Amino acid sequence: MVNPSKDIIILGIESSCDDTSASITKNGEVLSNIIASQIIHEQYGGVVPELASRAHQKNILPVVAEALKSAGISKNELSAIGFTRGPGLLGSLLVGTSFSKSLAMSLGIPLIEVNHMMAHVLAHFIKKPSLDIDPPEFPFICLTVSGGHTQLVLVKDYLEMEVIGETLDDAVGEAFDKSAKVLGLKYPGGPIIDQLAADGNSDRFEFSEPAVKGLNYSFSGLKTQFLYFIQKGCQENSNFISENLSDICASWQKHLVKVLFNKLVKAAQLYNITSIAIAGGVSANSALRLKLKEIGAIEKWNYFLPDFEYCTDNAAMIAMVAHYKYIANDFSNFDTVPTARMKF
Repeated sequence: MVNPSKDIIILGIESSCDDTSASITKNGEVLSNIIASQIIHEQYGGVVPELASRAHQKNILPVVAEALKSAGISKNELSAIGFTRGPGLLGSLLVGTSFSKSLAMSLGIPLIEVNHMMAHVLAHFIKKPSLDIDPPEFPFICLTVSGGHTQLVLVKDYLEMEVIGETLDDAVGEAFDKSAKVLGLKYPGGPIIDQLAADGNSDRFEFSEPAVKGLNYSFSGLKTQFLYFIQKGCQENSNFISENLSDICASWQKHLVKVLFNKLVKAAQLYNITSIAIAGGVSANSALRLKLKEIGAIEKWNYFLPDFEYCTDNAAMIAMVAHYKYIANDFSNFDTVPTARMKF
């Protein structure tokens, strides 16, 4: 059982994709959050799994050492180690899992597996001195959007969550990145589209919305629709992209955000929930954040935006889940293995 008088000091490790991250939390407050990003993937237009796992092997030791140093914590003070078990790239997950198991075993402390998507939701509960934001109250609905996932999550408690809607194929983050590639933009393309959209007319071009029942999403057909739209435009005008780039980005971004919010509003009404949050890498998108404020005012929501530092993959959110699992005495066996497709 957890000793309530003893400090809970967690080392969180995140290695699900192409960011190696380590974080130290003490009683739920973030003391450090170190991230090593991999820029090598830019030249390939997307994450190369083999290169990602090799980079994790190179980065994980110095990143963990820096997290401990920055927090002023010795490894012997750690209460437990939380790590991303999945979902993600299997090779990348294997590096983080193996390192976490070895370190926890050598220190004789508990090992705590964390679902990466659950961690994105709990990023709203990250505490640190410079972050004075009240977290959502339970229950709330979280729209979790990233390069690999798009989910509507009913959050009942810190560790009790239910996916009530999700993409049937591709994620919205991939729709942003792949459409950016069609436009000849660099990877990752989502943030670039967001920047270009700032100077564009979002009402210039229109796109159709996929007919998907219930609270689920589909972005595969939207990606194809965008490709055909660009091909047709270029056939009629060889300079179509360059002459209309900002308007294309603004219109496309507006449409993707509209698709997301149509289901989010439906979910909130269906479950009679007025506390709404967004999370994941795409939650940094300016149009998405603005739309949450606009719809929130109309629907009278209590809405919650994550701090930009914790939108993309980071270990602080992993440590937060591990913190609450530690309190619940929810520990992992040392024979646990990573899983690329991990469900809640």
